Amino acid sequence: MSDGRLPLHRVRASDAEREATLEHLATAFVEGRLRQDEYELRVGLALRSVFIGDLEDLTGDLPARPHAPAQAPASGPPAEADDPGTRWQAPALTVSWSEWTDEWRWWLGIAVVLTTVWAVVSAMSGELVPYWPLVPLGIWAAVLLASAIWPSEGEPPPG
Repeated sequence: MSDGRLPLHRVRASDAEREATLEHLATAFVEGRLRQDEYELRVGLALRSVFIGDLEDLTGDLPARPHAPAQAPASGPPAEADDPGTRWQAPALTVSWSEWTDEWRWWLGIAVVLTTVWAVVSAMSGELVPYWPLVPLGIWAAVLLASAIWPSEGEPPPG
């Protein structure tokens, strides 16, 4: 290039640019421009993007944002809103109800297997041993509940 600038596919992206792309994708998803699987795939790619060109490829087929921020906003609720009637809203859950119930079905299946192992060990020893499945099942249940309350925004796409 004669002006000394690198092409966008060779300029490294900043965290603020990644965040702006994520907001653009979220807006497109809420507006119905992206299916959930497309949105999740693009979010994963945006979080792993290294160059600005990669980020622009993810939003190139979407309408331009009317007022893109020059800098990424601080996390959490804004200190002051332009309209005093507006309130900060937490992001919507990214886990669908079917995924949520599938996770709990897996948990229940493993709970049955572990409880069966515990019961067999107790029967073979002739006395009730401490219910050790409580530890892994309790941790797993806590993680499932936490993921529903505070969903991860940076999960890579499956496959």
